[in-house]
Amino acid sequence: MSTHARPLADWLAAASDDDLRHLFRARGVRADAPWQDFFDAAEALLDPASLTRVLPTLTASEARALVSAASGQDAGRETERLKALALLRPDGTPYPPVVTAIAGRTASGPPAQAPAPASSEAAAAHAAERAFTTVAVLADLLMIARESPFALLTGGGVSAGEKRQLAEAGVAAEIVDTLAAIALQSGLAVSADRRLRSSQSAEDWLRSSAADRWAVLATAFRDALPRGVRSETGGWIPPEVWPFAHPWDPAWAERSRTLQEAASLLGLIADDGTEPEWAVSLRRGDAADPEALVRLLPTEVDRIFLQNDLTAIAPGPLEPALDVRLRTIAARESAAQASSYRFTSESVAHAFVAGETEQSILDFLSSVSLTGLPQPLSYLIAQTAQRHGLVRVSTDDETGRTRIESSDSHLIQAMAVDQSLRPLALTAHLDALTTRVGRDTVYWALTDARYPATLVGPDGALLVRERHPAPPSSASTGNSIDLMPLIARLRSHQGPDADAAWLDRELEAAVRAKSVLQVTVGMPDGSTRELLLEATGIGGGRLRGRDRAADVERTLPVSSILAATIVAP
Repeated sequence: MSTHARPLADWLAAASDDDLRHLFRARGVRADAPWQDFFDAAEALLDPASLTRVLPTLTASEARALVSAASGQDAGRETERLKALALLRPDGTPYPPVVTAIAGRTASGPPAQAPAPASSEAAAAHAAERAFTTVAVLADLLMIARESPFALLTGGGVSAGEKRQLAEAGVAAEIVDTLAAIALQSGLAVSADRRLRSSQSAEDWLRSSAADRWAVLATAFRDALPRGVRSETGGWIPPEVWPFAHPWDPAWAERSRTLQEAASLLGLIADDGTEPEWAVSLRRGDAADPEALVRLLPTEVDRIFLQNDLTAIAPGPLEPALDVRLRTIAARESAAQASSYRFTSESVAHAFVAGETEQSILDFLSSVSLTGLPQPLSYLIAQTAQRHGLVRVSTDDETGRTRIESSDSHLIQAMAVDQSLRPLALTAHLDALTTRVGRDTVYWALTDARYPATLVGPDGALLVRERHPAPPSSASTGNSIDLMPLIARLRSHQGPDADAAWLDRELEAAVRAKSVLQVTVGMPDGSTRELLLEATGIGGGRLRGRDRAADVERTLPVSSILAATIVAP
């Protein structure tokens, strides 16, 4: 039992629920922490392992203040922050376990730096081009993740296999992890079950203009910056000093490098370290102002050329909403100032699966085409529409089994002997096939095998399904943890007599450790007596131990013990 925990336990008991939530979150406390009272909490927060976890989170100024306090000086303006982290006692001095934990650590201040100078016209143009490219590539990554979520490694990075596939799709492997981090902090992607998937908010973002897309990413990046690099106004300190922001974090050097790379990709830092005009408002903590960036971005187009070879050419960057819809109908073959798209039976079938109809596709393409609708493309759409829905997948109300029907008996026969469908264990039933496998699983298996399958509801209506439904954007893990049950449990064990509760804990700890205690006992006549006891047991409100002076066993009522101090373990 650490005597240093008592002042912290008293502070915790007197703190508000908001203060406790802030402290527990900052210290990474789990909602299921096995603490019964504030004495447990105080001891756990002063445990060396807990201190080892919190010290790397301190900013440079907080680390310097803590070192100063440990040397007997004042912690200055960081005093309240360090108290809130349970590193300083209410009187502003560090708890002894904290002094031990920071022994040998130094915290030299970062070099003083003024805001970066304004970028030249050439540097700003290059930063704008990079920002535009980053936004476009991130959109590609999200659209790929929407159809096929990425496998994530234990550390949160995208797996090497996924990176190779993305490289084939035009996404540079070396920036995939940085782009994934930007998407996650923007709420455009979520991570669940070690898979990275685009979120519901990504659907609106994908259809926004390039300027609006950038503003969302840049604002989220700024708001997610660690405390050490945030300025007092809510922006950021000069990027040159970011590597000095968290001096006690061994992983900070790599993390600060990643943050600088992300800032560069978003066009917030030019290649020469200067600051583009559109980064100024964000750096100051204000709302994003992309007006200066827009002036340097290529003009978006809203028309395309449809060609007889079943391709489409966009004569410039296509408006995002049009690009997203076009890519549900056609596969993009190249991405540049002039992008090209190719229509195939598979791509048009994919559009039907996504809820398009023959007429909606024709209307859309006619509205954006500068060259009319080529006959080969019209024929492809009509032919694919005729095949779509030939295979109907539904659930039999009587048996609960999945039922596969088709007006084309040859398709039924083909599916019955298709080796790729063997896991479904299809069984012939009259002129249809049935299986115990779920309807949606069967539907996607048939789609993968390139059968023109359609889901059908109980009323016979066609259903539209997404293979990987987009989950809502999630709040950060730390803020989503509900700590109120833990705080309520600690409050429920908060008795009116803290001194008596602390004494009980000290005595129980001394018995477990077989310690020697200096005990002050209150006598019936009002006097006190000092005893040196080797604690041997406690129970029934009595402490048992051997009196070293008299060499006899004594049993003392705990209620008579006024104070107890451990002399030796």
